[in-house]
Amino acid sequence: MSNNRLNMKKIFFALLLTICVLNLNAQKYFTKTGNIQFLSKTPLEDITAENRKVVSVLDVATGALEFSLLMKGFDFPNQLMEDHFNESYAESSLFPKATFKGKIVDLSKIDFKKDGTYTADVLGNLTIKDVTKEIKTSVTFVIKNGTIVATSKIDIKPREFNFKIPATAENKIAQSVAVNIKMDYALK
Repeated sequence: MSNNRLNMKKIFFALLLTICVLNLNAQKYFTKTGNIQFLSKTPLEDITAENRKVVSVLDVATGALEFSLLMKGFDFPNQLMEDHFNESYAESSLFPKATFKGKIVDLSKIDFKKDGTYTADVLGNLTIKDVTKEIKTSVTFVIKNGTIVATSKIDIKPREFNFKIPATAENKIAQSVAVNIKMDYALK
């Protein structure tokens, strides 16, 4: 009986140790306050907007990286720009979300357990208005005291994502829009 009890304790501790090791390997970082800004710059007009409610998850064990945002979450300098963006161009009522699902290509370049600044490529699929395009970009990861800040810049061509731009606004909206991405992650 005591041998049986000793074996049960060993099995229990082995199982507990296995669970702890699996949890260490599956560390996920999370944010609900990611930031995406865009700038459309033309000789006639500059249009900027910012979304501070981007939800993102980063799995440091696998390099999987995802984010999701509501299109209506973009704040513009004036209400008229915001209305045009949501009603006419992005059609935010029909296509409420934009998403990115990707992976760090060269995960071995980053030591998530050590403070420092690391740069790696991320490859994934960006979906806006039900149009999905493959995106590859360089991402800078700053690791400090258990937090991760990830920043990147990409260019998006609105027409490739079926943004409806009327002829009267063609000269006011850039063919390629600069997008700045910043995620401040904390351990989930």
